[in-house]
Amino acid sequence: MFFPVFSLILCKNLMKMKQVLFLLALGMAMTADAQQTITVNVENPMKMARNDQPVVISLENYGEVRSALVTCNGQEVACQLDDIDLDEKNDELCFLADLGPREKKAYTVALYAEGEPRPYPARVYAEMLMRNDKVKEKNKHNNYIQSITARGDCAYSYNLQHHHGVDFESELNGIRIYFDQRQTLDLYGKFHKGLELQATQFYTSDEQKAQGYGDDVLWVGQTFGLGAFRGWDSQQRQPTMIEPVKTRTQRVVSYGPLRTIVEVIDQGWVADKAKAPVNMTLRYTQYAGHRDTDVDVIFNRDVSSYSFSSGIINVKGSTEFSDKKGLRACWGTDYPSTDTIKWKPETVGLAILLSRQNIVSEEPVNKDNYAFVLKTNGPRMSYKVNYCSANEDFGFHSAQEWFDYLKAWRKEVEQPVKVSF
Repeated sequence: MFFPVFSLILCKNLMKMKQVLFLLALGMAMTADAQQTITVNVENPMKMARNDQPVVISLENYGEVRSALVTCNGQEVACQLDDIDLDEKNDELCFLADLGPREKKAYTVALYAEGEPRPYPARVYAEMLMRNDKVKEKNKHNNYIQSITARGDCAYSYNLQHHHGVDFESELNGIRIYFDQRQTLDLYGKFHKGLELQATQFYTSDEQKAQGYGDDVLWVGQTFGLGAFRGWDSQQRQPTMIEPVKTRTQRVVSYGPLRTIVEVIDQGWVADKAKAPVNMTLRYTQYAGHRDTDVDVIFNRDVSSYSFSSGIINVKGSTEFSDKKGLRACWGTDYPSTDTIKWKPETVGLAILLSRQNIVSEEPVNKDNYAFVLKTNGPRMSYKVNYCSANEDFGFHSAQEWFDYLKAWRKEVEQPVKVSF
């Protein structure tokens, strides 16, 4: 009577064993068939533990790479392949390193000319949406797009996209970039760590608020918001908008799972009436586990003789911090909307970190901005922006806490992990 049951159990065990053997054989075959295997040494130069440290490897010299496997001490490490220039060939491999004080780790990276990128849980998110007139709920639109271009004479590009521009997030932050001449970064404040923008679409419902979701926490108007890049009028001593342009484009380059990359492209921008128009690409990179965002400004020509600007909004009643070396921040409270009945005042901390070689001057604060006048050294420059919301149960709740964090953040930025092959 028990023989059939025993046979069934034995059969199931054999099937499981075959599956395990198959997966082991597949893994061995993948390693054996790796186009190239490289060892990447990653070292933390600081006396403090650091998590989610980006390691980016150019694939320029490794031929066609369609899939990859990263391991450390026999453990698989999530990685990501990115086609930066959208030519259907992966340009970079990225993974995140967790390192103890002064720790050095060796990572094995196997590259394959076949297959698909391995799936890993998403730790970042990016989204572009056109409005769907059939959908009434503001957080349930579903006309997903990856790129949009508006001509320079487009009457009101701000309203073309559902939440007015591309948005992206890590577990700690959430940003949208307005699709108009301001190209301002507007901010989403969270109460708890996690990805939320797919659910709220920057328009959090009352039900979602009751469940602990975050919402818009900053009114930006015509200001820099969080580090918008602008032109500069040397006569009037004020920023100028990104206009006129021939075309304005937003696109998502990478959706994750470890970093999202979005771009704003301004073609034929007359940044200075006395000089030739330029093409500019603003590339925003958001890494998992990070509240700061990388900004790369790329031109199609040397623009060293042009004047530009950036900075942060002067939040009402804000307290300022500056180390006079490119780190400028504030902490303040204001309504995130002109509707002061529906919305409550929000307290935020904002920061921008610029390279000293790009700074022409740090301008006195005015009613709108804490501004810098900037220059490039050639066709490009880079900087970082950072922010927090006082709503966070994982963040900062006073100006002093925020400014102390920023001082430590600068030290980390200036001492990135050392990568060698």
